[in-house]
Amino acid sequence: MTTTKLLSDAEVEKIPAVKAVFDDIRATRKSDFVNNFWRGLANDPVSLKRVWEQLKAVMVTESAIDPLTKEMIYIAVSTANGCSYCVHSHTATARAKGMTDAQHGELVSIIGLAGQTNQMVTAMQIPVDPQFEVR
Repeated sequence: MTTTKLLSDAEVEKIPAVKAVFDDIRATRKSDFVNNFWRGLANDPVSLKRVWEQLKAVMVTESAIDPLTKEMIYIAVSTANGCSYCVHSHTATARAKGMTDAQHGELVSIIGLAGQTNQMVTAMQIPVDPQFEVR
């Protein structure tokens, strides 16, 4: 169960600042769908706008990392942070951007391996090799 109200489209229509962001979400994604994360965040129009602008700057703007890879990184970080909602949301987006079942399987293997080895190295408190440090 949610801990915050999810604004309906009718409620959004009455708040110009929120409507503007929702309109931009729809235009940017070329879809009428606005997911529950944004509907919950819409209770705070300032945060809604700030987070949407940050997301666009990182995830939508052309950069050195291709869009599918960005989504796969987001899945990995969301898994590490235990955010089931984000794992589902970004997996759906990655699939829409072309992620195959084989890529998803490999991604899950990498996430699992990284989690395992991260915990092992943390438990053993292994010092960083000098060759790995930025010079």
